[in-house]
Amino acid sequence: MSDFDPKILGFVCNWCTYAGADLAGTSRIQYPPNIRIIRLMCSGSVDPLYVLKSLLEGADGVLIGGCHPGDCHYTNGNYKARRRIAILKSILRQIGLEDERVVLRWISASEGKRFADTVTEMVGKLKELGPNPLRERWQI
Repeated sequence: MSDFDPKILGFVCNWCTYAGADLAGTSRIQYPPNIRIIRLMCSGSVDPLYVLKSLLEGADGVLIGGCHPGDCHYTNGNYKARRRIAILKSILRQIGLEDERVVLRWISASEGKRFADTVTEMVGKLKELGPNPLRERWQI
């Protein structure tokens, strides 16, 4: 699996995690280029179906990034995200997929290094897990 290059899709909050990713880039902090970011206004707007569809379409992992608890610009959006992702992870385990493929992280606008470390950590973990098995099972 040493030649396996995981694909990660990131659903990130506009106010915190996206700004943290931007800070990582402007600070020239190195991290793997395996992530594709979708900027949302709030992590609370991430529907679990978005995550499932991403995994079924071939993503090897999904990152959901939001503001730290208590700092959400929409008051409680990150709490909604936390509840939804907890339920989604239990569903993933029931269908036989590793729940480590979905990561929820609180990353503020000033934590560019934390964003880079999260992506690096995810790439390492996904290389251990190997390609997403749902991709082959789902294809017609």
